[in-house]
Amino acid sequence: MAKKLNVTPLHDRVIIKPAASEEKTAGGIIIPDTAKEKPQRGTVVAVGAGKKDEPVTVKVGDTVLYGKYAGTEIQIEGQDLLIMRESDILAIV
Repeated sequence: MAKKLNVTPLHDRVIIKPAASEEKTAGGIIIPDTAKEKPQRGTVVAVGAGKKDEPVTVKVGDTVLYGKYAGTEIQIEGQDLLIMRESDILAIV
């Protein structure tokens, strides 16, 4: 895992590092960049404190599944990351 981020998300937001997209199909065909799908799996790297009556259920290091178009793409310290609400996360793997 990478070093700790100097950014703390607010309230019920989490920062996720997306998993690498597939380079080849199961049959060995190389997928070009234009045809690659956005990953829907990633690792939580930072978590906010939660809302007043709703604590955050995910923690740093969890692998999660999220919606295809969930979150906002950001770049922090040279890393491509996503910031999203906890409610956009579908499952903890």
